[in-house]
Amino acid sequence: MNTEIHPTAVLSPHAEIAEGVKIGPYSMIGDHVTIGRETEIGAHVVIEGHTQIGERNKIYPFTCIGTPPQDIGYRGEDTRLVIGDENLIREYATIHRATTKQDWVTTVGNNNYIMAYAHVAHDCALGNHIIMSNVATLGGHITIGDHAILGGLVAVHQFVRIGAHAFLGGKSGVDRDVPPFMITAGERAKLYGVNRLGLRRLGFSQDVIEGLKKAYRIIWRESKSFREGIEQVRRDLSPFPELEILLEFLDGSKRGILR
Repeated sequence: MNTEIHPTAVLSPHAEIAEGVKIGPYSMIGDHVTIGRETEIGAHVVIEGHTQIGERNKIYPFTCIGTPPQDIGYRGEDTRLVIGDENLIREYATIHRATTKQDWVTTVGNNNYIMAYAHVAHDCALGNHIIMSNVATLGGHITIGDHAILGGLVAVHQFVRIGAHAFLGGKSGVDRDVPPFMITAGERAKLYGVNRLGLRRLGFSQDVIEGLKKAYRIIWRESKSFREGIEQVRRDLSPFPELEILLEFLDGSKRGILR
């Protein structure tokens, strides 16, 4: 496999470029960057810092990856950004490396679709198969589970967790944790039940979906308090893996859960 680097691209001699990588016109690759096999980088892309990019990613023009965090306490430390395999990163997206306030690393998993103008801030941890629609914006220290979908113009507050298979409707401000398997919507995001369509599309059984719906009704619709609802679900519903994921997520919340 031949590596194709446009003659106008600027590559540090210390960057590590694997076989089959393509780099377009006027892109800039910094000293500590590692790019895996068959990754394609379009025109006018900037990749810098201690940034590791895996295999078969496609990065579109005018993206900025691995630039310093937007944090007033950052003093140029060698924090990192690690991106996995087979991600699509569209035009003008920005993904920043970490601060020193957590694990010193921002991570993006595999098979994610990060659309135009989306922003992944410092110290975020994204799983796999996530969709971030146009102008979706993450503050720092956000965790997103697998298969979550963020609509256009969604803004997520720092330190929020978004559970696996959650669906966040467009133009929402999200200031608390979003439980897995749920739908949120509204300018100030609120829960609207189980993400039934999304779960069916991914092959979840009707029994699992019905079980999650029962848990949702008990916790958020029928109980006098949030904690009582969780206790009632544990008493009244037979356990299954997805329910355990939901309850474990709720128990682990520090910012509080959307209502």
